[in-house]
Amino acid sequence: GETLLEVKNMKMYFPVTSGIIFQKKVADVKAVDNVSFTIARGETLGLVGESGCGKTTTGRAILQLYKPTEGDVIFDGTRLNDLDNSSMRAMRRQMQIIFQDPYGSLNPRMTCGDIVGEPLIVHKLTSGKGEYRDRVDELLQTVGLNPYMADRYP
Repeated sequence: GETLLEVKNMKMYFPVTSGIIFQKKVADVKAVDNVSFTIARGETLGLVGESGCGKTTTGRAILQLYKPTEGDVIFDGTRLNDLDNSSMRAMRRQMQIIFQDPYGSLNPRMTCGDIVGEPLIVHKLTSGKGEYRDRVDELLQTVGLNPYMADRYP
């Protein structure tokens, strides 16, 4: 199928420094070292590995929350490494990372509807409360939940 995401030779290194006043770089932590993969439109990728192996760092680098040390991230034909912050923020509307720990990902103080609807507010994807609530109900149904669960807590 058509390639949606391509990650080529991505590296994400973090400097290790020494000294309190005069910070001197002494080494690098290689959080992600030469990762490459492609995802076709309609595919889903599960990134699995041991704790601390770089899964979250890989996701953050794909979203350009961390700028990769090396390599290319191409989403739907656009090289994300080259985008300014405003353009990247707009591009993130089309991208989503779902973390492995639902207890760390779901805020117990927010209702299910608030959690599902948060991106709609952040990215200004609905106009008015009626449209917002209709879209939240639709999204809940899409993932197999009854819309009455919108007012429940995770």
